[in-house]
Amino acid sequence: MRFTKNIIILLTGVILLAALPGCRGPKLATANEQFDRGEYFEAQKTYRKIYNKLTKREERPQRGVVAYQMGLCYEKLGMSARASSAFANAIRYNYPDSTAILKMARSLQEEGKYPQAIKAYEDYLELDPKSEVAMTGLSGCRWAVNQKGNPTRYVVRQAKLFNSRRSDFSPMFIDREAADVIYFTTTNEKVTGEKKSEITGMKKGDIWMSRKNEKGEWQRPEPAEGELNTEMDEGTCSFSPDGSTMYISRARREPNAATSVEIFTSQRSDAKWSAPAKFEILEDTISAVGHPAVSPDGKWLYFASDMPGGSGGKDIWRINLLDKQGSLENMGEFINTPGDEMFPYARTDSILYFASDGHPGFGGLDLFKATLTPSGGWKVENMGQPVNSAADDFGITFGKGESGFFSSNRGDGRGYDHIYSFILPDLEIWISGWVLDRDEEPVPNAVIRIIGKDGSNQKAVARPDGSFRFPLQRGVQYVMLAGAKGYLNAKQEFTSDSAEEDAEYNVDFILASINKPVVIDNIFYDFDKASLRPESKEALDEMAQVMRDNPNITIEMASHTDRMGSEEYNINLSGRRAKSVIDYLISVGIKADRLQWQGYGKSRPKTITKKLARLYPQFKEGDVLTPEFIEALSEEDAAVADQINRRTEFQVLSIDYDLY
Repeated sequence: MRFTKNIIILLTGVILLAALPGCRGPKLATANEQFDRGEYFEAQKTYRKIYNKLTKREERPQRGVVAYQMGLCYEKLGMSARASSAFANAIRYNYPDSTAILKMARSLQEEGKYPQAIKAYEDYLELDPKSEVAMTGLSGCRWAVNQKGNPTRYVVRQAKLFNSRRSDFSPMFIDREAADVIYFTTTNEKVTGEKKSEITGMKKGDIWMSRKNEKGEWQRPEPAEGELNTEMDEGTCSFSPDGSTMYISRARREPNAATSVEIFTSQRSDAKWSAPAKFEILEDTISAVGHPAVSPDGKWLYFASDMPGGSGGKDIWRINLLDKQGSLENMGEFINTPGDEMFPYARTDSILYFASDGHPGFGGLDLFKATLTPSGGWKVENMGQPVNSAADDFGITFGKGESGFFSSNRGDGRGYDHIYSFILPDLEIWISGWVLDRDEEPVPNAVIRIIGKDGSNQKAVARPDGSFRFPLQRGVQYVMLAGAKGYLNAKQEFTSDSAEEDAEYNVDFILASINKPVVIDNIFYDFDKASLRPESKEALDEMAQVMRDNPNITIEMASHTDRMGSEEYNINLSGRRAKSVIDYLISVGIKADRLQWQGYGKSRPKTITKKLARLYPQFKEGDVLTPEFIEALSEEDAAVADQINRRTEFQVLSIDYDLY
C-alpha cells in the first residue's frame, strides 16, 4: 500500500467535531474512529452520510467541520478534485480554522489549477505570513506556471501492460544491469486477500512481477512466486545487489488500532520467495518505516519514516546493512523538509532520487534528483515535466541508461496509481556537409577526420557525391580535417552547442587542386596600384591557413590583368601585385622559401570552368577569354569577361618541402 496515505493524522477537525453538540451521535464516533485508524476510504463514506443529513440553517457550522474532515480523507486518498471541493465547502460554511484555506490551496495545486491555488496561498499567507508550507506551495505554483511549455526531453508513456483497473505502483528492477525482470505493487482484483482495505477501498496490495521474453518484450504480469504475498498489505520493494533478498513494506493492521508500516525481508530460493520476516530497525513500535531502497553496493538501506528527530512529516533515513549498530542516519536538511519525503531510490553512492511534497514542485508528490556535492551537501533538482505532473509522482526505478519506470496518479480522479515508462533519448547531434573542389564539384574518395577535445577520433570517406555526416557530443570542441589525393588539405574548427536539444551543424570543405591554378577570390587593388586594399585581408588570411594546413607545399602566386594597356605595363603591374600578396603572407609567418611570385599580365587569359559557366551563363565551359573572343561580345559581357581575367591565383609547385 502507499505509505503516503496512512501516517499523518490531523486532530484539529476531530476535536472540533467532538465539541459540536449538533454533531454527536454513533455515526460521528464511528467516522472519527475510522479516521484515527487511518481508514480514510471508510471514514469519508461515513462523514458524507453525516454531511448530507446536516441540512438545517443552524447546522451550517457543523456542516463546515464535517466537510473539512471529508477533505482530509480525500486528500489522503489522492482525490485532489474532491478534496478541493470539500475544503471549499468547509470555508463556505465558516470552518473556524484557516487551515482549510491552506488545504484547499494544496488540493488546487494538485489539480494543476495554479492561478486559483496561488490566490488561495496568498490569502492564507495574509493570515499566517510565516507559514513555510504556504510559501513553498506558492513558490511551486509560480515555478510550475513558468515551466509551462518548457518540458524536459524525457519521453513518458503509460505502461499499459503492467496496469490494472486499480492501483499499480512502485516498480523495481531486481537486476539493474539486465533490466529484464521487474517487480511492483498491485491492488488488482486477483491479489491474494479477499477483504478490501478500509484505507483505500481497494484490495490490499501484493507484489507481482513481469519478465522479458527472448525478443525483449515484457510478458503479462503474474504474482511473485512463493510465500511472499498474504492477506496483509505488501508494498514497495527493493533488492540486494545479488537479487537474493527482497526488502518490502508491509502494513501492520490490528483491530481498533491505527495502521502503521514496517519493513520485512524475504529470501529467494529456486525462484521462489520465502515468507517475509520483520527487519528490525527501531525498538519504537509507534513510528512507521517503509519504502526500502538498497544502495547498489548493498551497504545502505534507505527508507522513509515519521520517527522523532526528523524535519517534520516523513523523512528519508538510512541505516548501514553491514553494521546496523549506531548507523541510523537522517539524510539531512538538503533533502528533508517539514513536508513529506518518501520513496527513495539510490542510483549510485552520490545520486539519490526521492518523492517530496515539501520542495517546490508542480503539486502533490514530485520526483527529485539529489546529487552529493564535494562539500558534503546535496544538490536537489526537480525532474521537471513530463516526469512530474500536478498529481502524485513517485516510486522511480532506473534500468539501462536514462530509462526506467515510475508511478503516478495523474489523470485519475479516483486517485488510483499507475505505472509509467520513461526514457531520455540520446541527443541527435550531427555534423554534415560536402567536400568539393574550387569549381564546386564533388571530390572523389575524400577522407574526413574529426577529433574532439573529449578524446573522440572519427574517420570516414565521403560519399561519391561528396557528402558526409558524423555524430557528435554536445558542448565539445572539434577539429576537422579533409583531404584527398591530388588536393590540398583543409581544416575547420568549431564547438558544438551545450544546449540539451537535437542539432545538426553544416560544414563544407572546398579543396584546392594540386594540379591546376586556383583563383583566390576577393583580392582587391586600387586602380593602377599594386598595394592591397584592407578588404583583401580575410581572403589572404585564409590563404595563409591553407599554407599552414599543408606544410609540405611550395606555391607560385600569380597575378593577371585584363586586355587593356601595353604588354609591358601589364607585366609590370601584375608582377607588383603578385609580390604584394607574397609580402603579406611572409608578414603573417609563412616562410619566404615556400613562396614565389610572378606577374603574367594579359598573357594567360582565363578558361571558363564549370563553376564560372554556372555563375555567368552567357559563357560556356571551355571558352577562352582571349582579346579576340571578348571583342566579339556585347559591351556588357565584355566588361564581365575582363573582370574574370583580372585575377590572383596560386599554383602548387611542389609537395615535398622539408620543414626542417
